[in-house]
Formats: sequence, structure tokens, C-alpha cells
Amino acid sequence: MNSAFRVEDLTVAYDREPVLWDIDLDVPPGTIMGIIGPNGAGKTTLIKAALNLIKPLSGSVSFSGESYKKFHKKIGYVPQKGSVDWDFPTTVFDVVLMGRYGHVGWVRRLRAEDKKAARDALEKVGMSDFANRQISELSGGQQQRVFIARALVQEADIYFMDEPFQGVDVNTEKAIMTLFNELKAQNKTVIVVHHDLNTVRSYFDWLTLLNIKVVASGPVEKVYTKENIQRTYRSDTLLTSERDDNV
Repeated sequence: MNSAFRVEDLTVAYDREPVLWDIDLDVPPGTIMGIIGPNGAGKTTLIKAALNLIKPLSGSVSFSGESYKKFHKKIGYVPQKGSVDWDFPTTVFDVVLMGRYGHVGWVRRLRAEDKKAARDALEKVGMSDFANRQISELSGGQQQRVFIARALVQEADIYFMDEPFQGVDVNTEKAIMTLFNELKAQNKTVIVVHHDLNTVRSYFDWLTLLNIKVVASGPVEKVYTKENIQRTYRSDTLLTSERDDNV
């Protein structure tokens, strides 16, 4: 299997307390992978370690067979909403335009094609009419759309989305999933930290169940079972709207 994203023997600890332990993952290109698990399972830590934002104790990460240093311009990232300073005085258009600096560098002037890419991305997420608004003036769902637009203009091959549906309305969630499926159709890989068990089957084709260690990872139809969910959450967690014979 060709890997878009591979993790081998990854261990991360804070103050000597393991947060991730001996993680192995192999994610094929052109998939939408969900990462689910309880609070404190290490989901965000996994993404940050992969993106060189925190240093692991051991292990390696590769992207299409290359290191982060060589591949980073082909990676898009949307962090958790709580980690962003929404009061920073900048417009919606400028936030999206920041995603183009990976193409031109911070010291070079942005080109007309970069500005067009930003406008096109805002149109894709339904935020064209808000281009000149201050980012702080937007609702939570609108802010999330803007940060996804910023990731889109990077024209990446792999996208990491940390809780992209947090605090958004139903229409925004549907719009985001439409974008993810469009990326998948282009053979892009989308990796999503997620918390709603009831949408797993309809949103993802690949799934990683995580609780410090990987409980299971692979195609949703094989991994998403009642037994694996219970092992991940260490409880008799039941699913509701998508419950079937396997769960």
C-alpha cells in the first residue's frame, strides 16, 4: 500500500507522562480519515507531532515517503478553534491570503494569482461577501470556514483538520464535508480529528481509534465495531443514529 501519511513507533510524553505510545499508522492517499477517541487520548498531540509542532521522544513520520521538512509545503493544517487568537486585527481576505506564503515565501510580494486563489477559496466556502470583515466579527462557523479556505489556497496534498466541526451549524458542517469529498476526488488525503461517533460511517472511509495507543486503524467497515469503540472509550459506549449489526 502506498502511504500518504505514515507513522512508525511514535511516542510523545509531557513531563515524563506518555501522551502517545508506540503509534504506528499507514494512511493511503485519496482517503478521508477520522481520528476518534476520548478526551486526553492524544488526538491533537498526534497531529502536532506529525507537523513538527512538538518533539516526540521517539519514532518517525513521513508524507508520501518524504520527511516533513521536504514535504511541508504540500501540507494544509486547520488547528483547533481554541488555539487561534480571533481578536487579532486582520480581515477575512488577509487571513486566507496567508495560506499562499508557503508558495511565495514571506519576503516576496504576493502575486495576482495568489489573490485570485484566495478569492476562489472564499467563494468555495461561501464567504466571499465577508472578505473585508474583521475576523473577530464572524460567528464560530464563519471563522471555521475562513480557516478552511486558508488551508485550501495552500493547494496541499495532505490536509490535517483538528475538530473542524466544533461549534459550527449543520449547514456549515455539510459544506465542510462537501469540500472534503471534493479534495478526496482529487486524490488528496484529509485527516480529521472528530468527536461525533454517529457521523463516522457517513463522513469517513478510513478510521483510527486512539487512546494513547492505537486501538485499531484501517477501513471504516472493518475498524468501526462496537468492541473497538468500547476498547477505545473503556466503557459501554453505544452509538445511536448509525447503529447496525456490527456496532
